[in-house]
Amino acid sequence: MKRKLPAIPPEILELVPYQPGKPIEELERELGISGAIKLASNENPLGPSPKAVAAMTAALANLHRYPDGAGFTLRTALAKKFGVDFAQTCIGNGSDEIIEFLARAYIRPGQEALAAAPSFLMYSKLVQVAGGRLREVPLTDFRIDLKAMLAALTPATRLIFINNPDNPAGTAVYKDELAWFLERVPAGVLVVLDEAYIDFATDPEVARGVDFLDHETPVLVMRTFSKSAGLAGLRIGYALGPAEVVAAFDRVRQPFNTSSLAQVGAAAALDDHGFWTATQEQVAQGLAEFYACFERLGLFYVPSQTNFVLVRIGPEAPAVAEALLRRGVIVRAMTSYGLPEFLRISVGLTEENRRFSSELTDILAGRG
Repeated sequence: MKRKLPAIPPEILELVPYQPGKPIEELERELGISGAIKLASNENPLGPSPKAVAAMTAALANLHRYPDGAGFTLRTALAKKFGVDFAQTCIGNGSDEIIEFLARAYIRPGQEALAAAPSFLMYSKLVQVAGGRLREVPLTDFRIDLKAMLAALTPATRLIFINNPDNPAGTAVYKDELAWFLERVPAGVLVVLDEAYIDFATDPEVARGVDFLDHETPVLVMRTFSKSAGLAGLRIGYALGPAEVVAAFDRVRQPFNTSSLAQVGAAAALDDHGFWTATQEQVAQGLAEFYACFERLGLFYVPSQTNFVLVRIGPEAPAVAEALLRRGVIVRAMTSYGLPEFLRISVGLTEENRRFSSELTDILAGRG
């Protein structure tokens, strides 16, 4: 007879596993189809950065060696690009791992973090794993309400997560709003700007965390290579912020937390300007086509500063998402984000965007 296992803490049992967008291969196996498209996970439709692919191909012969635990080459490139000290840079296994570093380093049982609601689901999960609590502040008109976030602060607050631009709303915080907010954040609180989608922001008034790194209120900026660089499969992200924060991360992270290929590919992608320009153009075109489709159908949508758009379908949104799945089009239903009447659509290739618009039009017309 097996001995009894140790008890799993209740805060872990209460967690709901994160549900990523369904992979294309899984959908095709389930339905016995081919040619499915995925517009659910905000991936780069153009694929990975060609410079990253070339650099990783050249590095394959060294896979028998452990990666550089300090990430020297990539961190040096980041420091140069953003004009900060090497000690102010950190790399992680996706920006998700940097959120985990923050929770490990700064949250203890009974302590809190703040974030908007709805927002990126991993904030609450990782804070809860650390024994803390995420206090959520509802969006106002699909925008982060910084005044309400200040009002929600308590003596137990250690971290404030500001997802800018926001996922899933696609809206952004402006420079003057962030400056006003930072002046009012009390001592002992770290403001975390999660800028996974900042490269897609076209409004020049959108706040960029690198402009606030010297602020009296401590600011940590998180970014990722998953979106604009097309390296989601590598799981590589980075942070810029106070050297003291980065030093704390070094105490809680795994010794080889990012792979050799991820480091090499990310460093090469930093200079792939042609690829980034093409990505910007594709996203701008795709968003314009989505907006036109939604306007023809009379659907409310939130104008986006990202590579996705949030659209209200109505109470039938989950059924529409399922109908699209059965036609080989994967989109993201928003029920888990507390927006059951909405879908989130990622920009794809031009033919994919048009296929989605056509299928959605057919389904809403009752032909699907």
